[in-house]
Amino acid sequence: MTSKAATIMIQGTASDVGKSIITAALCRILVQDGWCTAPFKSQNMSLNSYVTFDGKEIGRAQGVQADACKILATTDMNPILLKPKQDMVAQVVVHGKPYADLDARAYRESYLPLAEQIVKDALARLRSGCDVVVLEGAGSPAEVNLKDRDIVNMRMAGWANAPVLLVADIDRGGVFASIVGTLDILTTEERERVKGFIINKFRGDVSLLQPGLDWLEQRTGKPVLGVIPYLPQLGIEDEDSASLDAKRAQLYREQSPHKAKGQLDIAVIRLPRLSNFTDFDPLQEEKDVHFRYISNLSEWGQPDVVLLPGSKNTMDDLHDLHASGLAARIVRFAREEQGWVAGICAGYQMLGQRLLDPLGCEADHPELDGLGLLATETVFTPHKRTVQVQGSSSLFARDGEGMPIEGYEIHMGRTTYLEAVDAPFLIYGDGDGYAGGEADGHGDGAAAADGRIWGTYVHGILHNDDFRRAWLNAVRLAKGLQPLEAELRYKERREAAFERLAEHVRRHLDMPRIYEMMGMKESGSR
Repeated sequence: MTSKAATIMIQGTASDVGKSIITAALCRILVQDGWCTAPFKSQNMSLNSYVTFDGKEIGRAQGVQADACKILATTDMNPILLKPKQDMVAQVVVHGKPYADLDARAYRESYLPLAEQIVKDALARLRSGCDVVVLEGAGSPAEVNLKDRDIVNMRMAGWANAPVLLVADIDRGGVFASIVGTLDILTTEERERVKGFIINKFRGDVSLLQPGLDWLEQRTGKPVLGVIPYLPQLGIEDEDSASLDAKRAQLYREQSPHKAKGQLDIAVIRLPRLSNFTDFDPLQEEKDVHFRYISNLSEWGQPDVVLLPGSKNTMDDLHDLHASGLAARIVRFAREEQGWVAGICAGYQMLGQRLLDPLGCEADHPELDGLGLLATETVFTPHKRTVQVQGSSSLFARDGEGMPIEGYEIHMGRTTYLEAVDAPFLIYGDGDGYAGGEADGHGDGAAAADGRIWGTYVHGILHNDDFRRAWLNAVRLAKGLQPLEAELRYKERREAAFERLAEHVRRHLDMPRIYEMMGMKESGSR
């Protein structure tokens, strides 16, 4: 292993062009070739978080990329995370812990000068422990109003001495203009650092694109290192709400607007400040599930199950839920129509009787009525709980034995029971401590006696295959449908998805040339 790792950086002509996925693919390719590899993104803005093994919070994209590298994620891979909280205000998370809520001007003028050394030190630690670091930029490097205090694009590439591959999304149109325009805005030194282009999400016959590729290489003097065809059903988590909206549109394009015979219609409430939407990814892979999002009453339809997701601002989203009429509709669905309702994190909090925010940790609403479907009360405090958890749940188990559960918590509220319960929804293993209301510190969540309504703080609970199938079968039986055997093994499918992605990208990428740019040989020490 080298004492100072090689580097390469993936930047994009815009947000959501596929930088995170290309980075993950390159990470897995390098690992396949025998190189110890780590991902790095100095500053990430996302509401979709990942909790590291030591209970710290980073952007989910870097957690996914660490999985692609087959290593544990650390905060050095994403030392600064920005979580949008209100208009123009974000929670600044530094090395996995909340630092402050800052508006855009305060962050830019007061904090960015301090952040430079933080990200440099994080990268140095990563480089001392592996062979190669794959850096990811954010947005576009051509934002002229942000360049002078940039810590995530071209200045970061300079600090890392990293060759830059510029990714553009041809699916959105204007790919040649976006590449040429980006280069034109860069300084001479920055342009020299860009070593080539990757055109992503291509659909069609690449031979028809060749005249444009020839023109681009002649116009810029830089090579097109790959044209990556669009890969459907990727099977790897998305980063943020921009990708969620694209996925939602894809769902409507690719699936029938109505559930098929024997399917369950499962609808997720699309909260304005929705976070950690990857909680529901496994449901989209289940053959007996017709999955969709609901943003307003006109999209309600006839769901069998309604899910309330996480939120970066529970109080504001709950206020909006009441104002839109969706709150009342969910209550009627649960009480009068005997519908199935579940909530994760903020969704769990909303299912309770009351939500209290006496210190203004969330918003300007000191108290709001919940949906009243669970006998719980949540009080918000400045302390954020971030932890990976393991436990068991017997809620839907046929034999009464607890099914193993693992996941993670990220939340600022503490939820307590307003009525005595026989047992919490989920029991944590020894030594974890806390979280949902039991005096012994080992309980989480709450559920109605018949299991139709339940909530938990555990993100990733639906990634537990046996629990997910047991719950779906409970719904199926209530709807007069036969239960199904568990077929989907989500973690195995996810690992296969990394291999499929790497094979796909490798086939269309000039890897020998990329290795040459990094000053590396193609085969590592495997």
